Amino acid sequence: MMEYLPLILFGAIFLLILVGYPVAFTLGGLSVIVGLIVFDMDFFYLLSLRVYGTMQNFVLLAVPLFIFMGMMLEKSGIAERLLYTMSMLFGQIRGGLAIAVVVVGAMLAASTGIVGATVVTMGLISLPTMLKNGYGPRISTGVIASSGTLGQIIPPSVVLVLLGSVLNVSVGDLFLAAVVPGICLVVIYLLYIIIYGQVFPGRVPKVSKEQVQAFKSEGFSAEVVKSFLFPFILILIVLGSIFAGVASPTEAAGVGAFGAMVLAIISKKFNLKMLQGAMKETTMLTSMVFMILVGATAFSLVFRGLEGDKFLLNIIESANLDATSFLIIVMIIVFISGFFIDFIEIVFIFVPVVAPIFVTLGVDLIWIGILLAVNLQTSFLTPPFGFALFYLKGVAPPEVKTSHIYQGIIPFVIIQLIFLILLIIFPGLVNLVG
Repeated sequence: MMEYLPLILFGAIFLLILVGYPVAFTLGGLSVIVGLIVFDMDFFYLLSLRVYGTMQNFVLLAVPLFIFMGMMLEKSGIAERLLYTMSMLFGQIRGGLAIAVVVVGAMLAASTGIVGATVVTMGLISLPTMLKNGYGPRISTGVIASSGTLGQIIPPSVVLVLLGSVLNVSVGDLFLAAVVPGICLVVIYLLYIIIYGQVFPGRVPKVSKEQVQAFKSEGFSAEVVKSFLFPFILILIVLGSIFAGVASPTEAAGVGAFGAMVLAIISKKFNLKMLQGAMKETTMLTSMVFMILVGATAFSLVFRGLEGDKFLLNIIESANLDATSFLIIVMIIVFISGFFIDFIEIVFIFVPVVAPIFVTLGVDLIWIGILLAVNLQTSFLTPPFGFALFYLKGVAPPEVKTSHIYQGIIPFVIIQLIFLILLIIFPGLVNLVG
């Protein structure tokens, strides 16, 4: 019976989360109870050491800094101005508005990495514009929701920071490895939109010449430079300092947070109220992440103490599963779990369980980290609990139905799954930059 206890614990936690119990307290509470029963009071001593070790993890400081950076860019209106400018630049191309949304989504991903802020911003600004210009609600919502989730794979990404911590690999190496996959995914989105525009020209019309002329008459060149150049410089400083080895991800995140404040001041949108709002939302998101992390630390300690990783490894060996077969099983489980639970929960529940097995099987954990990031990106788009769908529905006009959003994201989920398969078949794509 004892040898099955790790699986019983894992199953009980998963079921309680599905029922609706808070993730952090379910993970931590149930693990502590089992730990006390099995390991006696010594468990608390071991747990306190683990939690203190997590508190001393310098890399995790990048999480609140990157979140704050994203909040400042969103609340200062910089993201909004960038989106409007790009829409007018690409407006005369068929599908130009959709292309602009993808390009801006990629830029916001590279400067913020906050999915919620990106989707809400693009939903508020782009969706009414796209519908007004004759775009179908399905293609409009699909493009916005999928582009908003690019922050999961394009560095600096919060999920890559968390995966680096859990997998115990360099976050900088993960960022570097994610560059080519992130660019490839953006290119595939753009190709899909261009092909879609050729097949269904009536659903993705051009922006009227009057709108473009009105925009160009309002100081076109200065607006392009101001909207595009400043965020681009910020991206260059943050990612360039990491890739050049000048700064660690945490130090670069600090520079990015400061740079976002400077951009807000330059745009004359910085004030005490905006700063308080950004700090409040940063604190709430960070607290949620770290409460789950503490619970996950307790779960990981108990699971390994019960030799759950060895039990799973024995099952794999007895089933004669090779590394590829095990990887495929893990990817399927993560994808299905994304329908029901959040990406943070998947990172802290599943990844610590499978990571030691991948190490034993001799699999490159950097590659695994990128595969997981791409897979977890779909969790924002898959109903019923895809958060990008909730964010978009919350700011969508009344005529856009939930069914439109669900139907709109199907092609993009398929694209991501095909891309995930390509990354598995061609692992060299992950290490192309490094």
